[in-house]
Amino acid sequence: MPLQELAAGKRVVGARSVCRKLIKSEIVKVFVARDAEKKVIESVLKEAEARSIPVEWADDSKILGRACLIERPAAVAGLLIDSKNQ
Repeated sequence: MPLQELAAGKRVVGARSVCRKLIKSEIVKVFVARDAEKKVIESVLKEAEARSIPVEWADDSKILGRACLIERPAAVAGLLIDSKNQ
């Protein structure tokens, strides 16, 4: 299951935070919940596409939230670049 990457690595959760990190080129992969509102995820998807960042889809926001080790639903999450491997 690809969502395990979120639990193991450094991550950022939330559309605004993910979008900011995308603009700074600090994200290697974006995760989006299928049940997220279009207006919430639209800017993240555009930034990810413009920067050729892969996008993976989670079945729903509750599953994505759990994968991020938080106790609430998450519409968007991003896997941060591991600075150790640069």
